[in-house]
Amino acid sequence: MSNERVLSDKDLWILIAQSSVGITHRPLNLTGANLTGANLQSANLTNSDLQNANLEGADLKFTNLTNVNLSGANLSNANLSEAKLTGANLTNVNLSGTILTGTNLQGADLAAHNMQGADLTNANLAGAKLNEADLTGAKLTEAKLWQAKFSEATLKNAQLRGANLQGADLSGHDLKDVDLTEAKLSGANLTGTDLSNTNLSEAILWKANLTDANLTDANLSAANLQSADLSGAILLRANLQDANLFAANLSGANLWYAELSGANLTDAKLDSAIGYKPKTKKKEE
Repeated sequence: MSNERVLSDKDLWILIAQSSVGITHRPLNLTGANLTGANLQSANLTNSDLQNANLEGADLKFTNLTNVNLSGANLSNANLSEAKLTGANLTNVNLSGTILTGTNLQGADLAAHNMQGADLTNANLAGAKLNEADLTGAKLTEAKLWQAKFSEATLKNAQLRGANLQGADLSGHDLKDVDLTEAKLSGANLTGTDLSNTNLSEAILWKANLTDANLTDANLSAANLQSADLSGAILLRANLQDANLFAANLSGANLWYAELSGANLTDAKLDSAIGYKPKTKKKEE
């Protein structure tokens, strides 16, 4: 027989009410409880123990999960929009398909977590540890990801439109076909990153390191690449129309069939660049 604790919504709210009497709050012990599809919207679960609990599909919108132990919990397809997770233990939590829009996960340790298809729109993940995390198909639109750690993370088909990735280390990652439109990537490390067919239109890549990056067929139209390092980068058929390449380093870059109309190449370094043909002024008659 299973030792899993099954609790109805009514039972849960009775426990929550009993845990908060006057100004006192007693944390709940819900270790291993089956809370599948439970309605815990706006509940105060501060300091509670939900280790190994099954919260699949649960409604946790606006819930206070401050300092809650969620280690080993199943939060797949749960809704944690605007939930408070400050100090929460998220070790080995299943976050696949979880809705985390607007959630504060600053500095959270989410290494090796399953976050496939998770909705992290406008979430705060600044400084978060996402090493080896699976973010396949995750929605990270407008997410705050500056200084986040992505070592060996999977970002296939992730949506990063407008995301703030300033200073992020994405070197060597497979980001082909990823939507990075209007993303903020100033100072980001994209050394050797596969950005082929990636949409980077209007992205801010000021002083970004794109050394040896693969930008084949990438859309960089109107992108800000001022002072960016693109040495050795592959820009085959890349769209750089109206891009700002002021003082950018394009030494040894492959620019065959790249679209550069309207691009600002003032003070750009083009030593040994392949396929670049500078415009020549017509001789006056």
